Amino acid sequence: MIVTKRNFIFDFDSTLTRVEALDVLAEITLSDNPKKDEIIQEIIDITNLGIDGEISFTESLERRIKLLNANKSDLDQLVENLKKQVSLSIERNKEFFELYSDDIYVISCGFKEFIDPIVAEYNIPSDRVFANTFEFNKEGKIVSFDAKNPLSQHNGKIKCLKDMNLEGEIQVIGDGYSDYVTREAGVADKFFAYTENVSRTKTTENADHIAPNLDEFLYVNDLTRNISYPKNRIKILLLENVHPDAFTKLSKDGFTVETVSKSLSEEELIEKIKDVHVLGIRSKTNVTKKVVEAANRLMVVSAFCIGTKQIDLEACKENGIVVFNAPYSNTRSVVELAIGEIIMLMRSVFQRSTEIHNGQWNKTADGSKEVRSKKLGIVGYGNIGKQLSVLAEALGMDVYYYDVEDKLALGNATKMDTLKELLEISDVVTLHVDDNAANKNFFGEKEISQMKDGAHLVNLARGFVVDIPALVKALKSKKLAGAAIDVYPEEPRKNGEFYTELQGLDNVILTPHVGGSTEEAQRDIADFVPGKIMAYINSGNTVDAVNFPNIRLPRQVNAHRFLHIHKNVPGVMAKINKILAKYDLNIMGQYLSTDPKVGYVITDLDKEYNKEVIDKLRNVEGTIKFRVLY
Repeated sequence: MIVTKRNFIFDFDSTLTRVEALDVLAEITLSDNPKKDEIIQEIIDITNLGIDGEISFTESLERRIKLLNANKSDLDQLVENLKKQVSLSIERNKEFFELYSDDIYVISCGFKEFIDPIVAEYNIPSDRVFANTFEFNKEGKIVSFDAKNPLSQHNGKIKCLKDMNLEGEIQVIGDGYSDYVTREAGVADKFFAYTENVSRTKTTENADHIAPNLDEFLYVNDLTRNISYPKNRIKILLLENVHPDAFTKLSKDGFTVETVSKSLSEEELIEKIKDVHVLGIRSKTNVTKKVVEAANRLMVVSAFCIGTKQIDLEACKENGIVVFNAPYSNTRSVVELAIGEIIMLMRSVFQRSTEIHNGQWNKTADGSKEVRSKKLGIVGYGNIGKQLSVLAEALGMDVYYYDVEDKLALGNATKMDTLKELLEISDVVTLHVDDNAANKNFFGEKEISQMKDGAHLVNLARGFVVDIPALVKALKSKKLAGAAIDVYPEEPRKNGEFYTELQGLDNVILTPHVGGSTEEAQRDIADFVPGKIMAYINSGNTVDAVNFPNIRLPRQVNAHRFLHIHKNVPGVMAKINKILAKYDLNIMGQYLSTDPKVGYVITDLDKEYNKEVIDKLRNVEGTIKFRVLY
């Protein structure tokens, strides 16, 4: 096979770097100018006019240099600033610039004085940098540029590239229309619109290919790269008004993210999820076995909430799909609501409030009690129960707890051996059990009968945990003095009309599943869950996964990593390592974790491996999913 030599021509501003260098220089030189912001905006506008071909580039340069009022001494500071502003995907693919140094050139309408020092660190010498040069007066002030340089003139990149007379295929990578014109003129064979830092419609609509980052460019060209599959090709779907910070965080990391404000039905989700790699949901979207089996590319399901009952965890596991949730991020929000509701129940706040709303003044201490010295019974001593324990104790409450598992008490909390013992002594009982199906009607007529007469019940756990008819009966009979309910056996998929038997009872606080719905909690969830998604996609880490063996393996330098998910049957690891040995691939790091159904292994190798090795690893008997990371 004849391999055609390829030449890679990079733009500098907004391509190799995240910024326009002259804009940065303006920030430096105009720092003390009272009209700084106004002048900088004018410079930016002129820059864009030149890039888009709306004015001649010569005019663009002349006008900007005049406005800059810069000196040669300012360039050192500019260079130091630009070194910190190299495009992220350029930074992480430094190996490409080392391996293909003889084929890489920079053609820029910027200036060699600041370009050379930056690209030198990427193995691009000055003689392969084609750019303008400044002219200085005796005092070192930048007064002009070399007007004879073709790059200072209209369509200068075309002439420059022609004069270079390169052999082989020429690929141009840049963000501006002035880069595209080389393709239009026929002196470049391909043009890649580079959009990592800025996307210009006039540029992208004419490009042979849009490259959101260097990873995409390298992938298309099958060149050495830091990651095997560009992040922009990984599609993430976020449903149910997940906090916008999640979109921002995932997009910033390079993924393609789509948001939908509502939940989707099974049929809608099956249609929508076909090409999706990562699904983000809250509590209203059900990820059924049918959905999982239809999602041929799905790698991750993330619940932006605590519960995962809406996800078929076993179906996900059997198909090699990792599930994450947010078990900690909204605990404080839930606990604060519990504390607030306990106080309001004990003080009969809602009854008094309703009376005032109805025009009735009823100042009375009847049924109004301090929480201090009262006994709080916590059912479920997990993350929420423990934090509630601490805050309630700080209010002066005597805290008791019951859990099916042996849990260490915090502070002065007292562990109860049976639920019955806890219920018999508690003035307030608050439920914080998980969404296990076995907990349906966990708290019914029997448990209510064991409670103290005149006690209060708070449920911020799961709607199906409490037998609602039994609770209604106890409230109407005054067996219980009051209740606060945030969750219900059946909840609507969207805001609108809702009915519960608890409506109309003046000793009941009803809220629409808002225990974890605070701005702070949603922001925390939008930070935590994307962090887990990125850790898995980028590194293979499954720490805190709900349905998968937990693995964390630090990234190794100069290593090549693959992930292998397989059925937990004898001999799989032996077969994997036999393949590696056959192809003389040395293992730098390897970590295996299993559960009764699946095994998950991360392996780092000392050298790159070919498609033949990949095919053999992918076809090992028992393989569920195989993925090359880098």
